[in-house]
Amino acid sequence: MSPVAQVLAALQALTLVAIGVLETFFFRSPALHPIFLIEPDEYDAVALWTRNVGVYNMLMGVAIVIALVLVHRAMLAEGRAIILTVCAMHVVLGASLLITAPELWLSAVFESGLSLAVILAIVLGDRRSPDRAAAAAPPADASPARPAPRSPREAPRA
Repeated sequence: MSPVAQVLAALQALTLVAIGVLETFFFRSPALHPIFLIEPDEYDAVALWTRNVGVYNMLMGVAIVIALVLVHRAMLAEGRAIILTVCAMHVVLGASLLITAPELWLSAVFESGLSLAVILAIVLGDRRSPDRAAAAAPPADASPARPAPRSPREAPRA
């Protein structure tokens, strides 16, 4: 995975954890009204889903951090799969938000924009350096090479 993809994934993890904290603990803050559009008389009604979505976002951020650790421990395919899955989920969630609540278009952009950038960085990074992917995993049918004979006496006879 390219360094750019890793940095973007780390930013996505940080963003998800930060938004999760805001959703879980600070959704009643008037300063966050432009983000969540929650009116004071709605606080009790939305508390359950807001906290649940907040914890969900924090866990998705932690999943990306774990995936980045896997990438750095030579488990590239596993880490990459987790990052792509989490980011793809957030691209779909952003599109869903835009369709169901167009007035939250800015939140939809934030929901999906960085995730889409991570996906593109991974895919484009893989296309630019196919040798890295091939070098990361040896072919399944690879067998140890037999050393070449040193002298005519050691050569196999037919």
